[in-house]
Amino acid sequence: MRSNLAGPRLLLRRLREVMAEPITAQERLDKIVVLIASNVVAEVCSVYILRADGVLELYATEGLNREAVHNASLRVGQGLVGLIAAEARPLNLPNASAHPGFTYLPETGEEAYNSFLGVPILRAGRTLGVLVVQNQSHRTYLEDEVEALQTTAMVIAEMVAAGELEAISQKATGLDLSRPITSTGTGLSEGVGLGHVVLHEPRVVITNLIAEDTDSESARLDGAINRLRLSIDDLLASGEIAATGEHREVLEAYRMFAYDRGWIRKIEEAIRNGLTAEAAVEKVQSDTRARMLRQTDPYLRERLHDLDDLAHRLIRELMGREHGPGHDELPQDAIIVGRNMGAAELLDYGRDRIRGLVLEEGGPTSHVTIVARALGIPMVGLVHDIVGLADGGDAIIVDGDTGEVHLRPATDLENAYAEKVRFRARRQAQYRRLRNKPSVTKDGVEFSLQMNAGLLVDLPHLAESGAAGVGLFRTELQFMVASSFPRMREQQAQYSQVLDEANGKPVTFRSLDIGGDKVLPYLRSIQEENPAMGWRALRLGLDRPGLLRTQIRALLHAAAGRELKLMFPMVAEVREFLQAKALVNKEIRHLRRHGHQTPDNIRLGVMIEVPSLLFQLEELMFHVDFVSVGSNDLFQFFCAVDRGNTRVADRFDTLSVGFLRALKSIVDAAHKAHVPVTLCGELAGRPLEAMALIGLGYRDLSMSPASLGPVKAMLRTLDAGRLSARILPRLEPGHGDSNIRDVLKRFAADMDVAL
Repeated sequence: MRSNLAGPRLLLRRLREVMAEPITAQERLDKIVVLIASNVVAEVCSVYILRADGVLELYATEGLNREAVHNASLRVGQGLVGLIAAEARPLNLPNASAHPGFTYLPETGEEAYNSFLGVPILRAGRTLGVLVVQNQSHRTYLEDEVEALQTTAMVIAEMVAAGELEAISQKATGLDLSRPITSTGTGLSEGVGLGHVVLHEPRVVITNLIAEDTDSESARLDGAINRLRLSIDDLLASGEIAATGEHREVLEAYRMFAYDRGWIRKIEEAIRNGLTAEAAVEKVQSDTRARMLRQTDPYLRERLHDLDDLAHRLIRELMGREHGPGHDELPQDAIIVGRNMGAAELLDYGRDRIRGLVLEEGGPTSHVTIVARALGIPMVGLVHDIVGLADGGDAIIVDGDTGEVHLRPATDLENAYAEKVRFRARRQAQYRRLRNKPSVTKDGVEFSLQMNAGLLVDLPHLAESGAAGVGLFRTELQFMVASSFPRMREQQAQYSQVLDEANGKPVTFRSLDIGGDKVLPYLRSIQEENPAMGWRALRLGLDRPGLLRTQIRALLHAAAGRELKLMFPMVAEVREFLQAKALVNKEIRHLRRHGHQTPDNIRLGVMIEVPSLLFQLEELMFHVDFVSVGSNDLFQFFCAVDRGNTRVADRFDTLSVGFLRALKSIVDAAHKAHVPVTLCGELAGRPLEAMALIGLGYRDLSMSPASLGPVKAMLRTLDAGRLSARILPRLEPGHGDSNIRDVLKRFAADMDVAL
């Protein structure tokens, strides 16, 4: 049996003429349904558009009762039209009323029609409505008719996306494309950001959908695919990509799809049916995305991300577009939305215009999270399908405190968050007024509140926050954002600038903490079962002394004539510190032998973050000049809890009696040996937890710049002596009240401590 279809290309040519006419959106839609009905030789053609309230409203029809337009409607999942919207796939029936999902709408007058073909109106895999044709005869529509209807639905999808149909509904409810959406992920960097979406991998807006010459479009596709394949092959063959690791696996997946004949054949078929090459890629990917989103297999869903990225690359290749928006194209209140991102890519945007960051992936220990925290950018990760839901320019709110993301928020919600931002700004103003006031408790105990840093952009916070110094400078961040390994002179220049910016305030540098989850793209990584407890930090540095010696030499040069404070991370045995100390002494002798100036004062210390050191404290204190407690990793190893694993990350309390006893043993051993002790990490930056540390005897704390104000406000209202008397007895064996967190909250309420 031959189709009555005049041909998808003819239909598209006529559609292009209708789209170009200077008529209203309703008139355009009315002409489109007439055109489709005549082309498919159908007695009925109808368009249903999905509203924000989840209702499919009849927007145009040829063949049904015209008075039903904007009055007839179905919920998603209700009837055949609702079923297509829910499942995002075509439905082709010779006898529609016999289908168990059939729902009769008396106002439409559709009882006379038997055969039914409906396709979803899709954009980026998202259902925006349903396009339907019907006939009185019992027939099954042919494959090319289904293809023609799907191609036409893509044109209607662009009308919806362009906002043409928003104003013609007689209902007060807007369309689903503009529906407010609230998604919940994981808050990774504190703060609230209000702004507008900037897609990190922006979808290129395709305005030229209908082909003039399908042969030239096929040639354009061939050329773009060949260029894309070559770029991936060259990248995989280059020495910049490690032989193993996640980065290579992603590129291997790209290559697999780029050479997949089935994927390319579908694109070629869409071109033959009359679409431009870029519109054909968009259509095939939208269909694939809608189908794969219904999969529950996490591997298949992950491959969808790979295929999405490849399709976007191919479209940009076809249209000659560069990756990402330029700085001048960014709005003043940009919220960056993407699947994932490297730390260097975030820095490329420029801090002055970014108000927040939202990722479908990302975790608390990822490189981009560390940089976002350092820059004070509110960030939420693990937000499901946010890239598919968001369009560039959409209003968006990022709440890094709760992990919520509000896309196209309602006015009252936006106003509430704007007030929250103003309130935070007022509180920050109050904290800024404290910056020059002493960090002293009510009972006269003095404290040193320092800040954590890792990039030059952090250093202005030193003066703004009133920090006493930099208690932790993470030197690895410079390596993580660089495209190649920083040479000794580059390292020296940065360390020298850090000391200059500190303007005499103390800076404690931490030697390279790379390895584990901090993989440098230009260094070959190794696969480890437990990378956090593997070949990382000082272990890697001692095994590759050339790497560590280069950094030590750069630090010695940078601190010439000044003080150098350097500590080593991930020390598990005292002998490891002694080996590192020997390397420092060897470099000092080398510099002096060659007439170079060295630091006036060199102090070497250890970051205590491996529990084995708790049983070597007396010996350790004998050899070090200072110690710093890395509370994040120490707690992770102490409780065998992976901070990036959402199933166990919140299972144990950082204020548990066991962990507080461990922290108390460190501060007691340091005081007994007259060794300075500082505590770095998230524990120091939360007022309630900082209270616990004060009660244990800690007097030097280092935290993020944003935490300095709240912690100083707390300690200036605190009586440290009374606090210690309240909590220390509860750490003794056999004490009944072991919930220290509740004890601290009651103490704060009783004593009017500012939390």
